[in-house]
Amino acid sequence: MGYREEAVPAGSGLTCSWRQAVPVDAERFVQRVVPDGCVDLIWWSRDAELLVAGPDTGPMPTRMEPGEVLVGVRFAPGRAAPVLGVPADALRDARVPLSELWGEEAVRLGELVARSVASTPEAPDVPAPPRSPGALVVPDAGRGTDVLVAAVLERRAGPVDPMVAPAVRGLASGASVRDVADAVGLSERQLRRRALAAFGYGPKVLQRVLRFQRALGAARAGVPAAEAAVDAGYADQAHMAHEVRELAGVPLGTLLGEGG
Repeated sequence: MGYREEAVPAGSGLTCSWRQAVPVDAERFVQRVVPDGCVDLIWWSRDAELLVAGPDTGPMPTRMEPGEVLVGVRFAPGRAAPVLGVPADALRDARVPLSELWGEEAVRLGELVARSVASTPEAPDVPAPPRSPGALVVPDAGRGTDVLVAAVLERRAGPVDPMVAPAVRGLASGASVRDVADAVGLSERQLRRRALAAFGYGPKVLQRVLRFQRALGAARAGVPAAEAAVDAGYADQAHMAHEVRELAGVPLGTLLGEGG
């Protein structure tokens, strides 16, 4: 099994759940993770613990080993902070053990995910950990992604900042930061402060990341680079090339070849 994404319930605050397994006979490799404006909650068989990833402002090379299994859920931009309990800028460009945020609750959840992953035919080489006293039991048919989605849905969370949805829409459309601030009834300074807490970075950086992802998605779909640049909102192809190097660390062609 390689990498694949799965649908999640509407209104969950997630864009998807996902799973990745590296074949046991594969060579070790470095996977390039690039900014997408999102935060991921990940269980990784390497340490059998839950990690919080992102939001990133640049490329994050990640070493992958044969036989490793990862399962995760991806929060939409601005939706992670109320669930995780910390402002998103505290997680910027970081990989943080969930136990540092949730304590023993994270340990129990990690154990549930580990047992669920071990019970799936797709990951027969991942051993189930010994069950600690008082540990919850996951059904045999359960999957790690199901456990994580359920945990997010059941977690008592504070309200999402009401500026998140209109700010994402406005910035994704190419509106100026001033226009977005006016649309949500804030000053530019207030918008920046609240964007840092919600998204992990200011509105201008979020706009760059969303534009980059839009162009990358078009290029992956086979749209010519010049056309993808214009459609995504870049001034021209050279502008897009510069931004791709800034955010991904490599030219667009290299990034597409890596599948990143």
